[in-house]
Amino acid sequence: MESLEQITEFKSSPELVEKLYANGIRKEYESGSVIVNENASIRSIPIVTKGTLKVFRTEEDGREILLYYIKAGESCIMSFLGGMHNDTSKVKAEVEEDAEILFLPMDKVALFIKEYPQWLDYIFRLYHKRFEELLEIVNAITFKKIDERLLALLHKKQELTENNILNITHEQLANELGTARVVVSRLLKQLEEMGTVRLGRNKITLM
Repeated sequence: MESLEQITEFKSSPELVEKLYANGIRKEYESGSVIVNENASIRSIPIVTKGTLKVFRTEEDGREILLYYIKAGESCIMSFLGGMHNDTSKVKAEVEEDAEILFLPMDKVALFIKEYPQWLDYIFRLYHKRFEELLEIVNAITFKKIDERLLALLHKKQELTENNILNITHEQLANELGTARVVVSRLLKQLEEMGTVRLGRNKITLM
């Protein structure tokens, strides 16, 4: 669990941490739960204190593509931007690992920007990180082959879970990569033949 006191920008302001806890609403979610859907109204922003979220964008043909992960100690910058401009959500956020989330109402989000420079520093750091991650996605889609993207995604999940055994289906991987399940299944079989992974029922082990 990532307590708010451990977040770099908040260490110099115990008062801000107290305000976040006092004004936020804490909720727990199981893996697979949808936190926010596309086109939904944004009334609060989530600060993840435990677990991991994954953020998607839906293509016109209905396929989804993974944009980035939100780890403990982080928030969703897309929700922040949408909420600040009274806009609806442009992304879908889903729980990857069982999560605990502190939801901060948008009126407090705006108020804290004026009152606490540490809060603004936190928002800007996340904005910078998400911008770089989105650039990586554009680069991967444009220049990398699907097999490279698949292997990179598997290693990213290994890093997030700190486990080389991933409980995930071929369909889920295909959705996150924005491709067909049959493509992912074929590539995983090739990786298994190369000794890179070992496949099981709804399970992939990185060797």
